[in-house]
Amino acid sequence: MPAKLPHYWPEAVCYLKKEDKVLASLIDTYPLAKLRLKKDSFTTLARAICGQQISVKAADSIWARVVQVAKGSDRKILPQNILALSIDALRKCGLSLRKVEYIRALAVAFVEKKISSARLARLDDKRVKEELVSLKGIGPWTADMYLMFNLWRPNILPLGDLGLIRAIEIQYLNGKKSQREEIKRVTQKWEPYSTVAVWYLWRSLDPLPVEY
Repeated sequence: MPAKLPHYWPEAVCYLKKEDKVLASLIDTYPLAKLRLKKDSFTTLARAICGQQISVKAADSIWARVVQVAKGSDRKILPQNILALSIDALRKCGLSLRKVEYIRALAVAFVEKKISSARLARLDDKRVKEELVSLKGIGPWTADMYLMFNLWRPNILPLGDLGLIRAIEIQYLNGKKSQREEIKRVTQKWEPYSTVAVWYLWRSLDPLPVEY
């Protein structure tokens, strides 16, 4: 069954190809890349915590072990299953002690219904980020991943993502270290479809789609 695309994707692709020659080339290079919707909020956020400050490859490997011990799937892990595991069991998956604490705190928040997926879906981007970053272990980057991969918001620009910055430097700045104004100049023409632009910049570094 073909992966479902965000409703705005075809329009965004046409817009970005017209506005940005670099993106036009990347879009043509990776025509089959898909942004898969993750419907389960806990899984998206836990997966994003797992991926904080490490490579995609390392995060995928660790997450696969977490899925296995928590008896879940890549699409869904129950917070109750995480809480049923010992700290040591989660550490053996490759998670740092801090990330174990963060994921367990997140699981508690879901079990105690301190987070409402339905409520988050009704909020604008700014309010979603404010609510998420109030949780232990969730920073702006993790909140951006949630907005992109769970809520499918079209105009998310995670400038805290080192991979994105590196891709911009390679594709637009001849590999030079970027300044804030240079990044702003490159990214401002992506609005209102920054999410799609970011997706293809990631593909320029790693053809295998990242998922959260």
